[in-house]
Amino acid sequence: MHLTAENLGVRRGEDFIFMNISFKLSGGEALVLTGRNGSGKSTLLRTVAGLLRPEQGSVKIAGEGVDDEMRPSEACHYLGHRNAMKTELTVSENLRFWKDFLGDFQGADGIPIDDAAEIVGLAGITHLPFGYLSAGQQRRFAMAKLLVAWRPVWILDEPTAALDRAADDMFTDLVKDHLAKGGIVLAATHQPLGLTNARELQMTGFVGVEAWA
Repeated sequence: MHLTAENLGVRRGEDFIFMNISFKLSGGEALVLTGRNGSGKSTLLRTVAGLLRPEQGSVKIAGEGVDDEMRPSEACHYLGHRNAMKTELTVSENLRFWKDFLGDFQGADGIPIDDAAEIVGLAGITHLPFGYLSAGQQRRFAMAKLLVAWRPVWILDEPTAALDRAADDMFTDLVKDHLAKGGIVLAATHQPLGLTNARELQMTGFVGVEAWA
């Protein structure tokens, strides 16, 4: 599996947030985005995930059995600042929706909802409404979404912000396991996530655009 970004440029209004961003990631590799707030980290993640359209450049995915016309978003999980869960539905109903909606990318299968709940340390409460849970519990179940549907590319935007050490350690284990299985991780995070061999891309935002001009 290969995820490639070539000369990406994205505008905000009339101005480019960033230009000429390129990278290539293969199975088992991770790239961490760094830079100050407003430098374009979240925008780049959303662009790779297919949620924003680039002004220039392209994102492609390739690998054994991958069709040339396949959109990269079909292989991606995106975990952003929001949990993307309905508060009035139970945890199980939310995760069932994502499991069915996303489906499994070819080559592997997601795990059962109860198993995912156990892995994130919250077994036995999937029957509760999502809105009933604490903020930390809600974030853990948002992480469980990564497990119930198999997608080889994880795009993570500050996934453990404001969580306790135990949640950090748990998510580190999830990321390491994903990489060990040949997955790809693209993350913007101030936490190490155990990615000791990760590559780094420093985003400079509008300053970098001026430098390229």
